[in-house]
Amino acid sequence: MIGRLLVVLAAGLALTHPALAHEVRPAYLELRQTADDSFDVLWKVPAKGDDLRLALYVRFLESVEATDPIAVYAGSAYEERWTVRDPGGLVGSTIRIDGLSGTLIEVLVRIERLDGTTQTQRLTPEAPSLNVEASPSRVQVGATYFVLGFEHILLGIDHLLFVLALVLLVDSWRRLVVTITAFTVAHSVTLAAATLGVVRIPGPPVEACIALSILFVAAEIIRSQEGISGFGQRAPWPIAFGFGLLHGLGFAGALSEVGLPQHAIPLALFFFNVGVEVGQLAFLSASLGVLALLRRLPIDPPLWAARLAPTAIGAIAMFWVIERVAGFFD
Repeated sequence: MIGRLLVVLAAGLALTHPALAHEVRPAYLELRQTADDSFDVLWKVPAKGDDLRLALYVRFLESVEATDPIAVYAGSAYEERWTVRDPGGLVGSTIRIDGLSGTLIEVLVRIERLDGTTQTQRLTPEAPSLNVEASPSRVQVGATYFVLGFEHILLGIDHLLFVLALVLLVDSWRRLVVTITAFTVAHSVTLAAATLGVVRIPGPPVEACIALSILFVAAEIIRSQEGISGFGQRAPWPIAFGFGLLHGLGFAGALSEVGLPQHAIPLALFFFNVGVEVGQLAFLSASLGVLALLRRLPIDPPLWAARLAPTAIGAIAMFWVIERVAGFFD
């Protein structure tokens, strides 16, 4: 029974849609001021292939004059660039994203002014518009990136499966605390290093290796259930630390898609990482709570049932490995 419930949890996390693995792709709107009344606009929308994009459109007030946009498909995004001008300036005006209320994604908006200050705001289907402010709010920047980090870890299904696999592998509370701490420290280090440009590694190989990390831990769980004491069970924290470095690069790749406010990089990076950690702790707490509840049930499951969860996790990870390696040749 326990094994069956765990396999449903693992499969449900990953198979709701394979594309959700490590997926946090909000749309992105950037306005960069070039004169008192003019801004260069960059609009990025998630896309698939060269002809399929989300039907999201930026709308300004009628007083705003706009040039014809230059459009291009760039990898997994559709980009438009154009220039807007309002003789009275944009301060106090409203920018709205048409079509956002009919989706499940969000839009990160960044406005860069001539004086070097920025306004950063997150738009949601429930709140698809913003007012252009005269001065930025550091509280707003922190809140925006905290929520972005929190949502990223909860939508990053591969990261959650890795954490779940660690929970199933480690056999004591003390070792689990050390293991999760090692994972947290490692991905925090590479998240900061990659975001600040200290480390540069292409995204596709990182994503494939993240899938391999999940497959490795799933195999270690099965080995331990067969009475074979592998390195992963004997010393789980070095495994978590090593693979955590990879997962941090994955977090950085997601963050690079939406960018950081140039004059508040430390603040935004800090709160994004805090959001990731809070989301991870929330998932870990929920997982441990479910396992504790299952152990209290008056059920004696057969031995084979315990292998269902790691087998499902391993199968999902193997699918991701194949899918992501195949993506190298697209």
